[in-house]
Amino acid sequence: MTTTPNMARPTTVWTEIPVTDLKAAVDFYTKVFDWTLSLDESGPNPMANFSTDMQGVHGHLYPGKPAARGTGATIHLAVPDTLEATTERLAAAGGKVLMGPIEIPVGRFTYAEDLDGNSIGLFEFKAA
Repeated sequence: MTTTPNMARPTTVWTEIPVTDLKAAVDFYTKVFDWTLSLDESGPNPMANFSTDMQGVHGHLYPGKPAARGTGATIHLAVPDTLEATTERLAAAGGKVLMGPIEIPVGRFTYAEDLDGNSIGLFEFKAA
């Protein structure tokens, strides 16, 4: 197997979250994570990128068919402040808290669903 210098081990490089209403999903993720998503309509389908710099691991929302509730992959996203504050914003924006917080050695997370039932983890790194 050939690897690039930064890919000596399996690494996530991009995530895609299918949504039924791109505008509603952009509003939701903006409220929950305090992101400024950038709309890109240059390809065959519109998408809303998590970042404008496109450096490192990122992803996007795109018009698509989400997996049935409880069956899709879970994408864990770092919270911008505290797990509690992000969880409150998620609930206020119409998301669903499923379980948590769950402590692990590097931090803690809460399982949740977005407006379409996509499984997301709200992740907070342990303080250094």
